[in-house]
Amino acid sequence: MQFTKALQRHVDAPGGVVAGGSVRAALDAYFAERPAVRPYLLDEQGGLRKHITVFVNGEQIGDRSGMSDAVGDDDEIYVMQALSGG
Repeated sequence: MQFTKALQRHVDAPGGVVAGGSVRAALDAYFAERPAVRPYLLDEQGGLRKHITVFVNGEQIGDRSGMSDAVGDDDEIYVMQALSGG
């Protein structure tokens, strides 16, 4: 799991290897080691905050609320701040 440098300016989120069959399970495993990252990435209902985007192997995940997208042992999860504006 990797986090952008821009995101790391706001919260200590070094990259790491985690196990999990879904994006949610992988994030939960990461949060078990670094609980301070959870409130920055997830809202009060447990879904991704609107300014956070997650990619698996270069593809944006489809399930932002449940994060049920499947991941395998060799998949790369990349967490970044979403860009917006005009």
